[in-house]
Amino acid sequence: MTKEPVPTAQGLERLVEALRVLPGVGPKSAQRMAYQLLQRDRAGADQLAVSLRHALDTVRHCAKCNNFTEGELCSLCESSRRDSTLLCIVETPADLAMVEQTSSYSGMYFVLMGRLSPLDGVGPRDIGLDRLLARATDGEVQEVILATNFTNEGEATAHYIAEMLRSRGIRVSRIARGVPLGGELEYVDAGTLSQALMERRAL
Repeated sequence: MTKEPVPTAQGLERLVEALRVLPGVGPKSAQRMAYQLLQRDRAGADQLAVSLRHALDTVRHCAKCNNFTEGELCSLCESSRRDSTLLCIVETPADLAMVEQTSSYSGMYFVLMGRLSPLDGVGPRDIGLDRLLARATDGEVQEVILATNFTNEGEATAHYIAEMLRSRGIRVSRIARGVPLGGELEYVDAGTLSQALMERRAL
């Protein structure tokens, strides 16, 4: 005896597939989200749809730092209180936000919107290194701070950018890494402790 096929709505299927584009969302999670929006929060679903359409229509990349903005320049690039001689390179807008939360940096930024990853087909052109080069050699920047992540791809990206900029006489530095603030040595992994020892500084 054959089972009757479970009836499905094409609109629901399209919504589930659309939700799967989000990072970390698989078929089951996407299905739960779709059911939640359609069954329990249709007003929220409508607001989400309107907000997403508005963002797609209005948000673009800042002409100077490549971060998201609705104007030609973002608020950080427009600010006269920022130090235009410092340029911090980060991978994503989320990384920029984290640096800003420290309140310890007052320079400018450039957001790569990614990192070099040859295995995934991501090369220098895909992360805007031509725009970065133009920005770093504009005559104002005196030091470029590489704040890419300490992953294999992040390290490779930092190395590539450092070589590219040093060959043009630009001072390049890399954010330090090591034992976290408040961390106890017995709980720190060996790789982090080793790096902290190599990057020790005089007191």
